[in-house]
Amino acid sequence: MAIFRPFKAVRPIPSKAQDVAALPYDVMNSEEAKEMVQSKPYSFLHVDKAEIDFDPIPENIYTEAVYLKARENLDKLVTDGVCEQDKKPCIYIYRQIMNGRSQTGLVGCTAIDDYINNIIKKHELTRADKEADRINHVDYCDANTGPIFLTYRQNEFISNAVENWKESHTPVYDFVTDDGIANTVWVVDDEKLIDEISNKFADTDYLYIADGHHRAASAVKVGLKRREQNPDFTGEEEFNFFLAVLFPENELEIMDYNRVIKDLNSYSKEEFISKVEESFEIEAVGKEAYKPCEKHTFGMLLDGEWYKLTAKDGTYDTNDPVSRLDVSILQNNLISPVLGIDDPRTDKRIDFIGGIRGLGELERRVNTDMKIAFSMFPTTLDDLMAIADADKIMPPKSTWFEPKLLSGLFIHKLK
Repeated sequence: MAIFRPFKAVRPIPSKAQDVAALPYDVMNSEEAKEMVQSKPYSFLHVDKAEIDFDPIPENIYTEAVYLKARENLDKLVTDGVCEQDKKPCIYIYRQIMNGRSQTGLVGCTAIDDYINNIIKKHELTRADKEADRINHVDYCDANTGPIFLTYRQNEFISNAVENWKESHTPVYDFVTDDGIANTVWVVDDEKLIDEISNKFADTDYLYIADGHHRAASAVKVGLKRREQNPDFTGEEEFNFFLAVLFPENELEIMDYNRVIKDLNSYSKEEFISKVEESFEIEAVGKEAYKPCEKHTFGMLLDGEWYKLTAKDGTYDTNDPVSRLDVSILQNNLISPVLGIDDPRTDKRIDFIGGIRGLGELERRVNTDMKIAFSMFPTTLDDLMAIADADKIMPPKSTWFEPKLLSGLFIHKLK
């Protein structure tokens, strides 16, 4: 039984939505963010990465002064009339269109107890340092400023309700970002429909985190902290809930997440190929970039030549949803035993390239600072859900979602 409920969003007035909306804080560094907000005083990056408003950017961007600046910038959006809070609780329909493909989700609040009780399923580990940053950010801002990206198994009633509302109502926001992605938002303020949609989610066994594990974990920990500070809490206070966008799984697409590696771990090319052949069939395919078109196949770029690798029988356990992932097969049979990279989270010899950048980026890296590249077949939503349902953890860098959800269009106040 999953909780999904409306809230009074703090959000931009329609004429300022495009000025406020920004990419999420974790897809660029501080210097890139500072460059991006030149001549953009209302960009939400001033809230999400407030260190950019210091000159120079502080060496330590996790100081209290930075979080206080974030709160100041968030408050200023309201006092300047750029953002306003809705008068009544609503849910919101958020559609993005990228390269002709659309994904439409519902924006509302989910429960910290659902996260704690594993009704909201996870598939990644989180890092304490990254959690600490967002805990402070949420706590000082007294708000969830970035939505958690959730998915669920498609429900016909919810899908029809969303489509009917879109067809019969005018969007409140409708703009295209500099990277060509169309963003459209409708406000659903009909209490009867909101209740019907919430009740349908109450019949849903699980929600799944697609992206935003650190934001989710941090929001939950702030909620628990507020409960300690308010021992007479009823469970209905806003701090018991966090901001989320819920997409049906049939609307989403996971892109490939490719690998580049600095060296052959002291092997000659011939020795390396021989080692790879122990676990993979190898087929030379020439100079043209090879993009795998089915599971358990991989592209490999070495010395200007592309190869197709096919995993041999016995390289994975068909009954284990983690073992049979392509990222696991490559890691467990090649990257770790042959190339000597046992912890891809921390090893500086490996880097990861999101599929949005294309295979040309793999070729560029191999021609500059890397020795070998691997192109991957994308992880599927079925893979993600199977692993989460089994309460297991995906290997690092298994999924790449596009387009990214913009921050600043919906802010959930904790009071």
